[in-house]
Amino acid sequence: MIQPAKIDTLLSARWIIPVEPVETVLQDHAIAIDKGIIAAILPVEEANEKFTPNERVSLDSHALIPGLVNLHTHAAMTLMRGLADDLPLMEWLNNHIWPAESQHVSSDYVFDGTRLACAEMIKGGITSFNDMYFFPEAAAEAAIAAGIRASIGMIVIDFPSAYASDTEDYLSKGLALREKYQQHPQLSFCFAPHAPYTVSDKAFTRILTYAEQLDLPIHTHLHETKDEIKLSLEFHGMRPIERLHKLGLLGPNLIAVHMTQLTDNEIKLVAQQGCSIAHCPSSNMKLANGFSPIAKLLAQNVNIGLGTDSAASNNRLDMFEEMRLAALLAKVVSEQADVLTARKALLMATLAGASALGIDHITGSLATGKAADITAVDFSDINLMPCYDPISHLIYVAGREQVSHVWVNGKILLSEGQLTTLDKIELQHSATFWQQRIGAANKQ
Repeated sequence: MIQPAKIDTLLSARWIIPVEPVETVLQDHAIAIDKGIIAAILPVEEANEKFTPNERVSLDSHALIPGLVNLHTHAAMTLMRGLADDLPLMEWLNNHIWPAESQHVSSDYVFDGTRLACAEMIKGGITSFNDMYFFPEAAAEAAIAAGIRASIGMIVIDFPSAYASDTEDYLSKGLALREKYQQHPQLSFCFAPHAPYTVSDKAFTRILTYAEQLDLPIHTHLHETKDEIKLSLEFHGMRPIERLHKLGLLGPNLIAVHMTQLTDNEIKLVAQQGCSIAHCPSSNMKLANGFSPIAKLLAQNVNIGLGTDSAASNNRLDMFEEMRLAALLAKVVSEQADVLTARKALLMATLAGASALGIDHITGSLATGKAADITAVDFSDINLMPCYDPISHLIYVAGREQVSHVWVNGKILLSEGQLTTLDKIELQHSATFWQQRIGAANKQ
C-alpha cells in the first residue's frame, strides 16, 4: 500500500480558478503545497488519500485564485495619498509631487511608504507588484519584510535626486542592487526609465544595452497624455513611440505604461514588436488622461496587464477595482459588451502581468510546479448571493474587502483578514509621522 506523501499544507475550497486554462472552474478541489510550491491540484477526496499535510485549511465558501499582479505602481508614494488631488498630470507633478519628493524622499521614506503599500496590497489580494521609485533598495527591503513578491525597478531619470546624481549614478546603483538581491526568491528586477520626456536618447540606449545583456524588462510611462505627445513633437520631431522604436526599445521586454494616446498604426506597431502594456484605468481617469484603446489592442493580441499606479494618483492600490473598471471602460469605449470579459479581466490581473515581468513560470496562475501565490475570496457575504458564475462575480461583484487569505511562496501573509507579517499599529504610527511632516511642509 502506498503511504500518503507528507506535505506542508492542504488547501481546499468551494472553487479553484487556476486562470489557465482560462475557462476552468474546479469545484470541491484542493491545492497541495509543499516547500512553497504547488505540488498538485486535485479533488478533495483524492487529495485526502494522497497527502498527509502538516496543516489543513478548508475554505468551503471561498474561491481560490492566483495572487493578483499589480503591473505598475510607485509604492512609496502611498505616503502622498491625497496630497494634491483633482489636477492635470503635469501640474500635479511639477507643482506638487516633485517639489514634495525633493524635500522628503529618503531611504526611510521609501521603506515606510512601501511597507504601508504592501499592507494595502496584501489585504487586497495582491501577491506581486512592479515598482518604480527612488531608493529601490529600501523598497526591496520593505517587500522582503512583508513577504510579498516584487519586481524592483532600477529607476533612471534625467535630473538629480537625493538618490542619484546622473544617469551613470542611477544605472550603477540599480545594477549593484540587482547583483546583491538577484537570488532572492521574492524579488525580480527591471529597468525603469521614468518616461520619454524625462530620459534622454543616450540614457535609453544605455538601458537597452544592459536590458538585452541581462534579459530584463524595461518599464516606462509612454503615451500617457496629449501634452507628452506635443512635447515630443516639439523637441524630437516625432511622437514618443516612434522615437523609442528608432532607438530599438520596442520589443517583448518593453512594459509600456498607460498608452492612452495611440493611433491605429501605433497599435499595430506595438503588436508587431510584442510589447506589453500596463493598463491603469483609475489613474488615467482621475488625471483625465483619456482611455487606452483596449479593444483595438486586444484585437491585435497585445499582452495587457493591469496596474494601480500610485496611491497618490489613484488613490487606492485596489486591483479588484482596476479589473472592474477595465472591463466596463473597454465595453463603453468600444460599444462592445463582450470585448473584455470577466475571464479576460482576471487574466490581465494575474497571468498577463506575470508574463510582462518575465515571471509567468513562477506565478500568475495556479499550476503544479508554480509558487503557491494564492488569494482566497470569501463568497459567504449576502452581497455576493446568489452566485451563478464565480469568475463573473470576482470582477463585477466582489471587492478587496472579501479577500480573507493570501499566501506567497506558500507562506500565509493574510489570515482571516489579518496581516501576519506586518504590524498594523506600527504602520499607523509611521503613516501619521509622515503625514504630519509632509503636511506641515506643504502648508508653508
